[in-house]
Amino acid sequence: MRNTAPKLTPEQIVRRNKILNSNNPNFFGYGHKISDIEKITKIVHMKYQCSYEDALAVCQDLVSSSVLEEKFAGIFFLNYFKSNFNQATIDMFEDQFSKYCDTWAFCDSSCIRVIGPFLGKKNNQLLAEKTIDKWSTSENIWVRRASLVILLKIIMMKKGFDEDYVFELVEKMLNYSEDYIQKAIGWLLKTCSKYKPDVIYEYLMKNKIRIPRLILRYASEKLSKEKREQVLKK
Repeated sequence: MRNTAPKLTPEQIVRRNKILNSNNPNFFGYGHKISDIEKITKIVHMKYQCSYEDALAVCQDLVSSSVLEEKFAGIFFLNYFKSNFNQATIDMFEDQFSKYCDTWAFCDSSCIRVIGPFLGKKNNQLLAEKTIDKWSTSENIWVRRASLVILLKIIMMKKGFDEDYVFELVEKMLNYSEDYIQKAIGWLLKTCSKYKPDVIYEYLMKNKIRIPRLILRYASEKLSKEKREQVLKK
């Protein structure tokens, strides 16, 4: 990846690092687009044959890297073996997130492109609920954020949601004050508003006094102009 990396200006590097806001002092990125990483990973997958166990080892090795592109390559490569995913795979992801996830970008891409689609399968509903419930109480901020992003991906796949389950998770997560958790809560509610806007509007209006404004701003983005104004009205 080093040989094919785009040439970024110092200003572009500063801007990217500010956006990603990694908590890893050794963080590094070459500047590749996600689509470029996917292409490279596909070429490697087609060129070499390996077992699921080998793919797991490759994934774990790459995810432990401080290089952003290598982290992405690890999960994209393992995704070619998704027919082998099981409870142990989910446990592995939780462990790797706790140890090596250092940006919202890696957290969200892992959930939207890999973990969420697997847990969103019809026969994985119980595993999905078990995972979301467990991860939502993690001491690690990225594992907690992942629980929200996994659920919103599943909602996008099903084009609908269980109101009680979503609001129960949201209420639990309101106990955390980190921006990345609040933004994920808002993102989840915004996703839900695409399918049941009135339900989300009523929830926000009923609870807006105690819901942080950051969440209200994100959650109301897809509501009508009039309803959004009501939600954000002090």
